[in-house]
Amino acid sequence: MVQLSIIIPIYNVEKYINECLKSIYDAVDEIIIVDTGSTDNSKNICKNYTENIYDYIWNDDFSAPRNFSFEKAT
Repeated sequence: MVQLSIIIPIYNVEKYINECLKSIYDAVDEIIIVDTGSTDNSKNICKNYTENIYDYIWNDDFSAPRNFSFEKAT
């Protein structure tokens, strides 16, 4: 059986993240959120969909948080 994980790096996306997560919630086995320093309510909204929320210090490299999140996927 194939399991599907989705990895979403976020930064100040409170206006959009609820709809995004709601639309995929039942279609995936695991949601992994990597927050790169949000100052809005993004992380709190994500807590309604997953416990897999990680902080990552932004370092001007879009691939770095993505690669970090791969290590968290099961």
